[in-house]
Amino acid sequence: MSTTAHIPSHRKPRRSASKLAVRAGVAGGVLSTLAMAGTASASPSAEPVAETTLEMPVLNLDLAAEVSSAVTTAAENTRAAAVEGELTAQEESARTGAAAEAKKAKEDAQQKADAEKKVQEEAARKAEAERANRSTARASLSTKSSSGSTSSDGSGASVAAPATGSAAAIVNFARAQVGKAYVMGGTGPSSFDCSGLVQAAYRQAGISLPRMSQAQSSAGTSVSLNALQPGDILYWGSKGSAYHVAIYVGGGKFVGAQNPSTGIVERNLSYDKPTGAVRVL
Repeated sequence: MSTTAHIPSHRKPRRSASKLAVRAGVAGGVLSTLAMAGTASASPSAEPVAETTLEMPVLNLDLAAEVSSAVTTAAENTRAAAVEGELTAQEESARTGAAAEAKKAKEDAQQKADAEKKVQEEAARKAEAERANRSTARASLSTKSSSGSTSSDGSGASVAAPATGSAAAIVNFARAQVGKAYVMGGTGPSSFDCSGLVQAAYRQAGISLPRMSQAQSSAGTSVSLNALQPGDILYWGSKGSAYHVAIYVGGGKFVGAQNPSTGIVERNLSYDKPTGAVRVL
């Protein structure tokens, strides 16, 4: 044979570490069993034990499949954790956005409330200024009356000086409506009822009165029929539940929307003496 000729190898293929370990375990168990059997057959009467050849079992463990399964499970767990983290982040973002919107809404409401309060304060200031002006006008009229500018018209009521300022606007408007029709519920401009005329006249002075005669009869301060001033409201019936109202225009006269037959007229107080009077100016 040539020295360079190929000599087949009689070496067995290597086994994996895991298979070797399993075989070792199985071999150890078999040897232990054989040792116990040999001890039991040591007596002279025992039959000789035939020589037996044992073949080691081979366990084929698919470690690659187990590793693949473990990797797949780990990947699924990682993906689930990522999804849960994203949902948590979205929830936190939503809570933060809702809190910001609530804060902004609260600030807007506060600004609106402050603006409304400012408007109300300004309106109250203007109303106070108007009341002060009316008080000044009444004081001026009273001074003129006390200086001899009044006379009696024979009805017991004093005759004040000609109306000025807001009172003049009310009186002039009322007199301009004389001759127009009386219509129940009328508020002008072509027809009025008694309270509609009084309300419209006071509107000329920038004063808003209630619509009904009952409320108008208690809208101001009560005054005596002997101390009337132009622009005072006359009423018939009880104060607060009057059934008729008119406007005192000075000189012992009043203008009122009487009834459908007479319409709006100017009359002396003696024509239909009122129950009482209130002063709004």
